[in-house]
Amino acid sequence: MKWDKIINDKIFHSKKSLIQVRDQWKQQHEKVVFTNGCFDILHLGHIDYLSKAADLGKRLIIGVNTDASVSKIKGPNRPIIEEITRLTKLASLAFVDAVILFDEETPLELIKSVRPDVLVKGGDYKISTIVGAEFVNQNGGNVIVIPFLKGHSSTSYINKISNL
Repeated sequence: MKWDKIINDKIFHSKKSLIQVRDQWKQQHEKVVFTNGCFDILHLGHIDYLSKAADLGKRLIIGVNTDASVSKIKGPNRPIIEEITRLTKLASLAFVDAVILFDEETPLELIKSVRPDVLVKGGDYKISTIVGAEFVNQNGGNVIVIPFLKGHSSTSYINKISNL
């Protein structure tokens, strides 16, 4: 088994190629789960959240903010980890099926392209504030908020490192 090929095959460089694979999964009646985020410093909270998201379906797709969009959201000192490393780390997780970068302010266009059966976000969201929730609900999908694992956030780890 060639792990680098398996990992690289999960990294999609175009929406078109992702949609082709997603359509194959749909034809095979596999439930697709979508989530998105920065995933700057991958930690136990991310693993807990993503594994629980993966349990909600057969396939897990993760939209990952580009470096430029992370900087817009989190500030000029972020991301700590560059996008190709963030993509590769996520793709290396056994329960992740696809990762793709998005540079837009929100993942709405990506969500509309992917057409997930389940849209998942972490515990700091309410369903009413989740981008794409209305679209997913209108198309027969479900929107789920997974509670955070307490004590684990990228910001808390960054603050801890900064205080050393």
